[in-house]
Amino acid sequence: MSTAFLFHGSKVLMMKKESSRITDTMFWTGLGGHLEPEELNFPKRACIREIFEESGIQEEEIEDLKLKYLLIRIKEEEIRQQFVYFGEVKSSKFINSAEGELHWVELGEILELKLSKIVNFMMNHYLENPNKNEITIGTITLNDEENPQIQWSELKDPKIF
Repeated sequence: MSTAFLFHGSKVLMMKKESSRITDTMFWTGLGGHLEPEELNFPKRACIREIFEESGIQEEEIEDLKLKYLLIRIKEEEIRQQFVYFGEVKSSKFINSAEGELHWVELGEILELKLSKIVNFMMNHYLENPNKNEITIGTITLNDEENPQIQWSELKDPKIF
C-alpha cells in the first residue's frame, strides 16, 4: 500500500471512511491504497496516483513529497507493507471521491480521531519527532500481554558490504 498525509499549514488532509476490507467500522486515514502490479517498484508513483484519484490534487500541486514511514504488519497470511509519504500543498482545495469524505484536520487533533492502531502509533511517533528526516520503519506486533505494540527502527545505509 502507499499512503499520503498532505499538509496545508497546520492542517492535514484526512479521509473519513465508513469501512474497508479490514474493518466494518468508520475510521480516518490518509489518502492512498493498494499498488497496481506495475507500481510494485514505484510506491511514490502509486501514492501520487492515489492522491489524484481520491482528491483531485495533481502532482504539480504537491511539494516535498517524501517517504517518512514504512509500516509493516501481518494480517492472517498476508504481510502488508505500507509506504507512507508526507507532503505539502499550497491550496486547500480538493474534490471528494467515492473512497471517502475528505476533511482538513488540525495536526494537534489527529489523535482524537478513530485511526487504525498502526496509523495511531505512526502519528504519535511523528508528533514526538516532527523534524526527523530518516525513513522510519514501524512493525506492529503483540507484547507479552497480547496487546498491540510497535517496534521502531531508522532505515540507514550502514555503508558496509
